[in-house]
Amino acid sequence: MVVLHIIARLNLGGTAKYLITLNDGLSNAGIKSHIATGYVQTGEIEDPDIKKLKPIRIKNLGRKISLKNDLRAAKELRKVILKVSPDIIHTHTFKAGLLVRVQRNRIEASLGKRINFVHTFHGHLFDDPEFRGFKAIAIKSIEKRLSKRSDQLITVGEIVKCDLDSEGIYGKSKTISIPPAVTPLKLQSKSSALKKYGVEDKNRVRVLWLARVTGVKNPQRVIEIAKKLPEIDFYLAGGGDLLEIMKKQAPKNLKVLGWQDAKSILPIADIFLSSSENEGMPIALIEAQLAAIPVVATNVGSVPEVILHNKSGLICSKSNDELVAAIKKLAQSKALRTKFGKAGRVYALKSFSEKNLVSTHKKLYLKLK
Repeated sequence: MVVLHIIARLNLGGTAKYLITLNDGLSNAGIKSHIATGYVQTGEIEDPDIKKLKPIRIKNLGRKISLKNDLRAAKELRKVILKVSPDIIHTHTFKAGLLVRVQRNRIEASLGKRINFVHTFHGHLFDDPEFRGFKAIAIKSIEKRLSKRSDQLITVGEIVKCDLDSEGIYGKSKTISIPPAVTPLKLQSKSSALKKYGVEDKNRVRVLWLARVTGVKNPQRVIEIAKKLPEIDFYLAGGGDLLEIMKKQAPKNLKVLGWQDAKSILPIADIFLSSSENEGMPIALIEAQLAAIPVVATNVGSVPEVILHNKSGLICSKSNDELVAAIKKLAQSKALRTKFGKAGRVYALKSFSEKNLVSTHKKLYLKLK
């Protein structure tokens, strides 16, 4: 069996980790698995593990919407699909799903055979600040139409699945949810990490934010929270279009670091903060829990499937005051942080295994074939 995965780009983050782990696992399980991808945009960093994959590059494919480049990318994708001649085409995220599924009839006619089309939602764009109003309505309409061209829809999280169901977005089979596989990182020692990031007062509580510095992650919220908690040190790690703005607006107790290796930065954190407006299944929060770091996060996407409220972290509304109160609660009790951290690690180890990720996909592919 041959499976061709298609994604717009593999920028450093949860979706790339999910797909790279899945691709490796499927290959080891006897399935010929390939990844076709474009390139990251300015301000992003490509996942370094992509070097091990030898992906099929699509020159004009990327996240940014461009009619000219997207039409070129669609043509490139057809050529790649004809060359690979897969049994299953598995698209990931909106752009790749659009450019491929809209061509389903033409692709199958060119191949001279019927193939199965699978699409994975690693979240959705319905609550993304970049896609409000008419754009959100248009995206929902497009996804409804594309879902009819899909043999199977997958979500990374049950809550995202429920969101799609409520919008009437269904494939030919019942949508299924498959959680990601996340393994504990080989962390740098805490002492060397503190030294690397210039931590002078080790008694001050440290809060880490690690994500793309862009609208949907709402890093500006960290500025407001940090201003209200001057007795706590905040570290914002990541790159994106809002990075320079964050550097200019950051108060004294907030260090804006740019892109950082999670293995190096996680050890300095007493608390992990997520301020997102929208999420799928956030890998960074799982990695934080695997590192035994308690999490404070906004209640978006599948966050409640990752964080056990009042057991491994605190889930809040999109209220700065509520997030401030949650951080204060953890900052004032080392015992509570330790308790939540241990519980989070146990839960994450149990819930996000590579074995389940690979076996569930393989079973699905065999069923479709």
